[in-house]
Amino acid sequence: MKLYIKYMVSMRCKLVVQATLDKLGLDHERIELGEVELKEAITKEQWNELNSALLTVGLELTDNRKAILIERVKTVIIDLVHYASDIPKINNSNYISEKLHYDYTYLANLFSEVTGFTIEKYIINHKIERVKELLLYDELTLTQIANKLNYSSVAHLSAQFKKVTGLTPSLYKQLSFNKRTALEDVGVLTS
Repeated sequence: MKLYIKYMVSMRCKLVVQATLDKLGLDHERIELGEVELKEAITKEQWNELNSALLTVGLELTDNRKAILIERVKTVIIDLVHYASDIPKINNSNYISEKLHYDYTYLANLFSEVTGFTIEKYIINHKIERVKELLLYDELTLTQIANKLNYSSVAHLSAQFKKVTGLTPSLYKQLSFNKRTALEDVGVLTS
């Protein structure tokens, strides 16, 4: 039985979900970001108990098809930007469409309708959060970061970074307050 969980966007969320399932004695086959596959169907009471436990940690079960698909789009983007060693040299629309087996135009329209912003803006904001993280680690040059995140140039990365944060990457790195945003809170930071 598949269950879909809203706001499950990090490895920490997966661990919390696994602990919750274990605590409730619900056997699972796999846990992915946004999705859990249980070994057996659960009762309505078990569903309610699981949902209550997840709500206490900021997660929520859902059966709304649109919400499920939006969460899957977000999960694909987060996996791509934050967990892939390098972003593949493929068009974002093709990548998302191939991963989810849906027409990209349909996904893009649904995403915009439900969230109020575009998939592209969502990707950009996550890429900028990843740039912030890599800048703070101070292990890669800006050129290496641009290559890793599949930017066409350092200038393109810098311009996008400044548009989103209001700072250049080098100034951001120099500032002592360099605040990052939790993955589940990344949305549209610019207009």
